[in-house]
Amino acid sequence: MQAHNFYLRTRLFVNRTYLAVLLTGSCAAPALAQGNQAGVATGTGAPLTTPRSLAMQNSQAITVTRSVPRNLPPSSRQGPVGNFTGSVRVDPLFSVREPSRLFGATVSFAPGARTAWHTHPLGQTLIVTSGVGRVQRWGDPVQEMRQGDVVRIPPGEKHWHGASPETAMTHIALVEQLNGRSADWMEPVSDEQYNAPVQAQTQAQGAPQAQAQAQGAAPAVPTRSIPAATPTAPATAGGQPTRSQALMGDIAPKLAELTEQVLFGDVWERPGLSKRDRSLATVSALIALNRPDQLRSHLALARRNGLTQEELIEAITHLAFYSGWPNAVTAVGVAREVFQQR
Repeated sequence: MQAHNFYLRTRLFVNRTYLAVLLTGSCAAPALAQGNQAGVATGTGAPLTTPRSLAMQNSQAITVTRSVPRNLPPSSRQGPVGNFTGSVRVDPLFSVREPSRLFGATVSFAPGARTAWHTHPLGQTLIVTSGVGRVQRWGDPVQEMRQGDVVRIPPGEKHWHGASPETAMTHIALVEQLNGRSADWMEPVSDEQYNAPVQAQTQAQGAPQAQAQAQGAAPAVPTRSIPAATPTAPATAGGQPTRSQALMGDIAPKLAELTEQVLFGDVWERPGLSKRDRSLATVSALIALNRPDQLRSHLALARRNGLTQEELIEAITHLAFYSGWPNAVTAVGVAREVFQQR
């Protein structure tokens, strides 16, 4: 009985103490602070941690946002119709977190898709992660951008960017907000503007860019991380037959349809491999099988998908030891024809 009464008195004391702490929480904070100082000064134990101090510590911690596992639905959304032409997918990477004003997203453009004309109050940086695209500042020629390129767009400059007519393109877009605003959207890019000739790029493009900046201009010129290639010719205008239709549509229309819709429309668009990697695998298979006719078109496609001439020649050299010397010699002859046409 005495033990039971002692338990009840102890339980009552604990409950009253807990209630007092809740009612006088603001008064308890200085006491906790003194306890922290005393614990540190005397070495009697680790400092006590208040919820407020813990929150402050968490706000300064490094955060890692994990990529979405393949078995979970992505957070992507279709680009707004008023801001884009064609099929565009936007995958948010991170949002603005004060005091920073920066946010980022991965934007994927299907062939022929592009943004409308627009500006950014604090500019924009694009990092091309796959494919071949185009970018243009108002009044300047169209520029080509490839996998690995970094494009810096100055503040307030009217511009657009998107995929090439024949190849999809994905880039990371980094933008800062100013007073809650990151972009001002304008009119769509017309087909005539989009299909304008692409300005030839050279490896020594830093000098013209520096000269333009010295004259007060600020062009949106890609910073090349790979050797620049001569641009492809503009795609055929709307309504014209595709390459597959031109090659076989008159005699094998279903095969042309399957080539466009299944092979290039589905298999080549799967996210498991980049367009660059798919081109390298396809070119390698065609070299090993000694298929010069198909190799010719796929070498050109590989260039548009970001593979350089040096990389393709190195692949042919490597395959000579695995697929046979005659196959490699034939591939070199086809490659010479393709490279001279570009």
